[in-house]
Amino acid sequence: MRVLRGRAASRDADREVVAGMLERAAETGEGSVRVWRPHRQLAFGRRDARADDYEVATKVADACGFTPVQRSVGGRAVAYTGSTIAFAKVVALDDMRVGMDERYEDTTRAIQRALWRLGVPVARGEPEASFCPGDYSLQRDGKIVGIAQRVRKNAALVSGVAVVRDHAEIADVLEPVYAALDVPFEAKSVGSVAKAGGSDDPEEVARTIEELLVGNQPEIVSIADIADVEPDSDY
Repeated sequence: MRVLRGRAASRDADREVVAGMLERAAETGEGSVRVWRPHRQLAFGRRDARADDYEVATKVADACGFTPVQRSVGGRAVAYTGSTIAFAKVVALDDMRVGMDERYEDTTRAIQRALWRLGVPVARGEPEASFCPGDYSLQRDGKIVGIAQRVRKNAALVSGVAVVRDHAEIADVLEPVYAALDVPFEAKSVGSVAKAGGSDDPEEVARTIEELLVGNQPEIVSIADIADVEPDSDY
């Protein structure tokens, strides 16, 4: 299992790193894991972009200090403060029609165990009116983790977000953004590792999640070897 560490110098470059993980798995059969801290941004999904007041929502995000970006997959808006963790695990596939439930289960269990190790007894599920609602989430005093999956020929990507801290700031920007998108949202539904009594150190959270996603004997690769990175930004 190949492990990629580091953050690319731009949001677009970060997306290219994950796209490259999928390409490598499809072409060589080699899986990979990446756990990092994305740039400060508010990532909108395709469904958001179809909303009547999508442009209003992007202006709200920008006014709150979150650069609006649009991701290529579904789901609803997610805010990254700079301390928020993103994770991605890519595996090669023989048949893209099978294994989706198992991949979801394996990743959800790994993230749950990582947070247990960090002292946060998260349970599966999410509060009502949560950010980016989905079937695979983890909660403790609010939603902390959301998980999604993308499948293409010969490779699958299971990815997600873990809120380490800054839950109040995330709630403050998502409340008017979701209102503009006409999507139900409750500010109190946003949780974080720190809010639930765990670590507020993004690096500690990232390394713990990485360890549980990867298992034994990973090949560590710096993003610096494949893309431009910001100085001193391991995650």
